Amino acid sequence: MKKRLIWTVAAVLYILLIYSNSLKSADLSSADSGHVLELLKNLFTTAGVESRWLTEHIIRKAGHFTEYTLLGLILYQCVKLYDFDMEKRLFIHGTAGFMIPFIDETIQLFVSGRSGQISDVWLDFSGVAAGTVIAALLFFIYTKEWSKI
Repeated sequence: MKKRLIWTVAAVLYILLIYSNSLKSADLSSADSGHVLELLKNLFTTAGVESRWLTEHIIRKAGHFTEYTLLGLILYQCVKLYDFDMEKRLFIHGTAGFMIPFIDETIQLFVSGRSGQISDVWLDFSGVAAGTVIAALLFFIYTKEWSKI
């Protein structure tokens, strides 16, 4: 019961963090991406690796995917702790995994300089799917039981 509450609160707080990022204006969001881009370019330069290919667009898309991969991991653990059969867990997880990015992109339609994009919904949903697969594989490696995934 305690684990379920902790993971549910973690999921809700993480979703709020995602939505708070969507509420940032285009200028603030671009500045955040620019800082990450500069940091990575400096790391590549220090390592002697060419980084002209690395752009803010790539950083933004990688950020989407990574943010939602973590959400997939959190959702997996959260939903798994509820006493639902496999079919209901898959329905809840899949619906949340699609609706959260859908709402995220919809929020951006109302923020200065931002735009909601269906391609980002699919990118985000792919991140949730990747996080879910990673979590399921880790759980299987830990328990060695497919039936409990």
